[in-house]
Amino acid sequence: MKSIQQIGLILFLMAFALFNALMFMGKFEVTQGKLDKFTESKGIKSEVFIEQSKELIGEYSFSLDLSEKLLTIAEASHTHHRKVITEFESTGVDKELINAEWGKVIWLKETKKHGNFAAPLVAICGTGFVVENKGLLFSLTFLLGILGGLLHVLPRLKTEGPAGIKNDGIFQNQATNRGWIAWLVFGYLIAFYLALYFFPDVLTNMIYVLDPVSTSLNGGPASQWFLYGFMYCSFMVVMGIKMMIKYRHNKYQVIRSISVLFFQLGFAFLIPELLVRFQKPWFDFKSAWPLNYSAFDNWSIKKILGFDFFETWDFNALIHSDTLGLFMLVWGFILTLVIVPVMVYFYGKRWYCSWVCGCGGLAETVGDPYRQHSDKSLKAWKFERVIIYSVLLFAIIMTYGSLSREQFFLGLDYEAFITIETDDLRFWYGFAVGSIFSGVIGTGFYPIFGNRVWCRFGCPLAAYMGIIQRFKSRFRITTNGAQCISCGNCSTYCEQGIDVRAYAQKGENIVRSSCVGCGICSAVCPRGVLKLENGPEEGRITENPIDITMATEDEGKTSELRKIIIGEQKNLTDFNK
Repeated sequence: MKSIQQIGLILFLMAFALFNALMFMGKFEVTQGKLDKFTESKGIKSEVFIEQSKELIGEYSFSLDLSEKLLTIAEASHTHHRKVITEFESTGVDKELINAEWGKVIWLKETKKHGNFAAPLVAICGTGFVVENKGLLFSLTFLLGILGGLLHVLPRLKTEGPAGIKNDGIFQNQATNRGWIAWLVFGYLIAFYLALYFFPDVLTNMIYVLDPVSTSLNGGPASQWFLYGFMYCSFMVVMGIKMMIKYRHNKYQVIRSISVLFFQLGFAFLIPELLVRFQKPWFDFKSAWPLNYSAFDNWSIKKILGFDFFETWDFNALIHSDTLGLFMLVWGFILTLVIVPVMVYFYGKRWYCSWVCGCGGLAETVGDPYRQHSDKSLKAWKFERVIIYSVLLFAIIMTYGSLSREQFFLGLDYEAFITIETDDLRFWYGFAVGSIFSGVIGTGFYPIFGNRVWCRFGCPLAAYMGIIQRFKSRFRITTNGAQCISCGNCSTYCEQGIDVRAYAQKGENIVRSSCVGCGICSAVCPRGVLKLENGPEEGRITENPIDITMATEDEGKTSELRKIIIGEQKNLTDFNK
């Protein structure tokens, strides 16, 4: 069995190495026909760009070389037309000429220019070995990698012995205890996410190999997000199987793992891609606002309904619009305002964070080996509360600004919110929270800072549900303090940084807004001290319920001490007099 595991690891590493080598394989050939196609698709009217872009014609061995040259020409064109506009304005030229010149300006956002502008040209210019052997390379990278992962994971059913708590050697392993392997993984994840969000043109060859899969699902070529989604699901499946093997002694963990795989594969990947195939908008039915921060903006509603509802306020058009589009719009409101709070009331935020959410699913499967790195200090808890609710406030302001701009509120038309352009609000939220925090930091930091950095410190939906869970929910983790041996397993493996042992030692119910109800604390407890429960709200929050009496000669002191310990008497003054 050990040999099979080693073979599996070797196969995975070979596939992984080839996957990364794809970046430097193949060539990119620019022709006049491809340039014309690109110029037309982008609606470029600048004669300066059209003329200078002819310099791009030729062959390139690396995608970034083509991108940089293209962007240099686009930026030069932008500068030229802005200079012409300035001259026109200073000399009092007719406004029609000025407006015509504005129409020639190519606008490039610094963080999106590689993805939105350069990547489309790079994608249609690929040639050579990679483009001609997509199926073969898909088999040698993704399929071989998945096979290797399964060969490494499945033998654990035998090698790990009987079912039970399995965390042996986790603090002596270079991969799971911030050793050199962990730091290498950390660096790779950061680099990959930066490329995914800001330099997708670098990943073009990797995207090519998924074209056959993408075509079979959505009818078109793969994109950076299809690549990410496919990789996301692949890693979740393999590591999800490992998770179920590791915690097979705990039925809750097995069912929970199956649940997150089901929702990720079905609702976050397959269904949205099939919708695109039938010419419907890509839509994740399980993603609620404010995690899905574009759920209610005008772009989404226009795309779903096929007309500008906020401009016309045409309820007849709304009623007679595409049935699926109308359902998507209504579903977004119902999920956020009804289903989420109701489910949190009955079951706590675990129903979403640990059973449905894709971010939580990745954290629970791929991130499971790193859960012990979460910071349990009081300082981290204070930082957590400030940051996560600040993100929630940012999401509310950004959404309000976007909707008010589109005449959503009382028919008023705002272009700015507190002097800040609403487009800028949305851009900076998408950049800082949607890209950097949730992706680069949220996943990239797994090996060093634990698997729930995003869920604990940044997810606005977790913050929203956490408020409900703390103050109006039936969910709690009960503790049997008399059985606790203070081994510390529960606190060590709490991914949300909760000092579970401190509650267990005192026999207190655990009612924390940050708890995602993953149940690992209960799964690793050797004494059965912890239990996830849904019950009446009354008595849910207990400060110190352990009833301890001491036999002393002074019965009065015994009675008073008992009251102090069970919380009926909090004043210790003069107790020893």
